Amino acid sequence: MIRYPPSQLREKGRREVSEVVRRWRKWLSKADEHKTKALEEKIKRNPHLNKQELHTPLSASLTDNEQVLRSLYKNCYDVIFRSFFISGKTKAMLIYIEGMSNVEELNDNLLAPLMKEEAGQPHSMHSIQELLEKRINISTVSEIQTFADVIDKVSVGHPVIIIDKQQSGLSVGLEKYEQRSLEEPPAERVVRGPRHGFIETLQVNISLLRRRIKSPQLKTELLKVGRYSQTDVVVAYIEGIVDPTLVQEVTNRLKRIKVDAILDSQNIEEFIEDNPYSPFPQVLNTERVDVTCAYLLEGHVGVLVDGSPFALIAPTTFYSLLQSAEDYYERFMIGTALRWLRYFFVVLALLLPSMYVAVLSFHQEMVPETLLLSMAASREVVPFPALVEAFIMEVIFEVLREAGIRLPMQIGAAVSIVGGLIIGEAAVRAGIVSSPMVIVVALTGIANFAFPRFNAAFAIRLLRFPLLLLAGTLGLLGVMLGVVTLVIHLCTLRSFGLPYLAPMAPVDVRSIKDVLLRAPAWASDTRPRLTGQANKKRQAHDQKPGPSRGGE
Repeated sequence: MIRYPPSQLREKGRREVSEVVRRWRKWLSKADEHKTKALEEKIKRNPHLNKQELHTPLSASLTDNEQVLRSLYKNCYDVIFRSFFISGKTKAMLIYIEGMSNVEELNDNLLAPLMKEEAGQPHSMHSIQELLEKRINISTVSEIQTFADVIDKVSVGHPVIIIDKQQSGLSVGLEKYEQRSLEEPPAERVVRGPRHGFIETLQVNISLLRRRIKSPQLKTELLKVGRYSQTDVVVAYIEGIVDPTLVQEVTNRLKRIKVDAILDSQNIEEFIEDNPYSPFPQVLNTERVDVTCAYLLEGHVGVLVDGSPFALIAPTTFYSLLQSAEDYYERFMIGTALRWLRYFFVVLALLLPSMYVAVLSFHQEMVPETLLLSMAASREVVPFPALVEAFIMEVIFEVLREAGIRLPMQIGAAVSIVGGLIIGEAAVRAGIVSSPMVIVVALTGIANFAFPRFNAAFAIRLLRFPLLLLAGTLGLLGVMLGVVTLVIHLCTLRSFGLPYLAPMAPVDVRSIKDVLLRAPAWASDTRPRLTGQANKKRQAHDQKPGPSRGGE
């Protein structure tokens, strides 16, 4: 029996272990090459593969990786494949989409340093770790392992480097998007308040939130939604204020969405709302950064979608849809008066035409005699009953409003106003409608324009027509029946578990001050009970303004 010294035994053991590791790596490399070739054949047979089928690791052979990626991006002229040598020795390949990557930065800060030959370099192999530490002077660099990772990074504008004899690649953050400047949202203008609104770039929108809420408690979780679009969707909330179960519910509803593409936040809204058959929106949408921050600070969850300037706020209530950002930028007495005026406009926009038809058709005794004689004289030559007359005018008004939106901005408003005046005057002169009906429809339209949220105003516009039918057939009884049905429907609605009519039904005394009134800022010391229960206090208790007291 031969006895070896301990040093020789250790050396022999190291050699044996090294040989085993070498053989194991060689076997793994061959297995990955077989997987890569099988994936290439599968792509040739069926190029429409889902993301799970592309979770095959990159091969150690650059040629095999290139063949698979060229098969995936076949007939894509804007996808650039650029072969080069690192330091003139190691073969590599760069992949990026023209128009989505910063080509100038790519040439100056990536290709030039990598292709520069280093004198006296003894080896030709360049590991991923070596490139990260010594050769790439760009901050945003990540390592990728699979073909699915390559597609994800290239699709968002990140150039990808794949190196020969390396089973991983590098993604470099050199994306470049064309984006519009920050502007005030045209549908949510205010006289006093911030002017910035969201744009279509997700990273910019998140930075706008971070600019106003600088705490690390502001969390932003990223999800991918859409089989083909792979749209970035961010769930934003403030940890410590929001209810964790609400965040989990929003995330679960987003993960359940299995569609080809998400092109706007409205697509998300339809999939996550509680009752899709209700005309009332159960998720608030806004372009204003300050509005989104205010709701996050109350314990709500925000959803931002890449490519959409609208943020979604969940949950929401009916009263939130009737509140404007300007309520909080004016003195609280003015904000309260504007809020009550808006509530009056809601009732006016919903009930004025139906009340007019019901009273004129069934309850003439409710009208003063002088006014009744005047209305009867104006309707003497009208051949239609009040119900048909109201329908004609409402349809004409809706058509004019829609035409004004679709026409170019320079002539849209002029066509709407002039068209309404001319058509209304001509209809009265021709005896098709009466003058009081024109006044009623005009007042209704003006009241509808006072809504801060377009989708809530559209729901009221739709509901006017069934109420008109009930008023024309059953009179005030039909109007009451329609209103009761509407209130019952609103009471049954939920937005992520939050009652739609909260805090009025059920009554929450602590939160009702922000519905019936616009409470002063120094009196709004607590968050709404149904969304901010985890952290009730939002400011010190004694914040009432006035002269400072000694010692304070």
